[in-house]
Amino acid sequence: MASIPSLPRRGGFTFKQFFVGHDRCGMKVSTDGVLLGAWAPLPVTRRVLDIGTGSGLLALMLAQRLHAEDGPFEIDAIDIDRSAVQQAQENCENSPWKAHFNVWQQDLLTWDTSSAQRYGLIICNPPYFQHGKSYRDAQRERARDSRTLDHPSLLQQVANLLTEDGFFSVILPTQEAEQFAEYARSAGWILSQRCDVSEREGRPAKRRLLTWRRCPVKGEAQRLMIRDDQGQYSTEFQCLTKEFYLAL
Repeated sequence: MASIPSLPRRGGFTFKQFFVGHDRCGMKVSTDGVLLGAWAPLPVTRRVLDIGTGSGLLALMLAQRLHAEDGPFEIDAIDIDRSAVQQAQENCENSPWKAHFNVWQQDLLTWDTSSAQRYGLIICNPPYFQHGKSYRDAQRERARDSRTLDHPSLLQQVANLLTEDGFFSVILPTQEAEQFAEYARSAGWILSQRCDVSEREGRPAKRRLLTWRRCPVKGEAQRLMIRDDQGQYSTEFQCLTKEFYLAL
């Protein structure tokens, strides 16, 4: 049984079974990350790669989900930012599943994947600003600007690392998701799952969860509202995230 943090702590975010320190990372714990970590499919080949891990949020969420099932698993997490890697290492080391993680500093674009092991799931909350948006915080810019990891290169490297029956899951704003889908389809990827996420009932979707595969598959489409017309968390959102959020 995983230990449960007793009280919320400063400098991060407390979940039901783990704490994520994020005060030294460019990107903090966000609803986007939680949605992706809770929604991504669990792989048959129980090896996961978290690209751009930041605080290690996605790696920790996948560890909790995989631990709930029988069998061994392994999660690798990489990031180009040294401070983020150090914090992710600390978060993983202080979690109930520390033996299952490998966290290291690595630029995906310079990674020689020819001899790397293959993964059943690769997950990424990728950079998406395409036009060099300016930030006061250089660390945040590295985490969010696609100049650090452009989408065609991301897709190419992931294809080299994924098992034949593996999954590649991302979350993006809807406009960037459309462009990402064009790149993916032109590179031979097949859309397996899509979920459009809106803040409230009646509002347009602003985020899109996508799972891609390299093998033929029938696609599935979903829609998720975070809050209902009363401003409360929707039943669907609660069902998806209840194993993580303390308040649910």
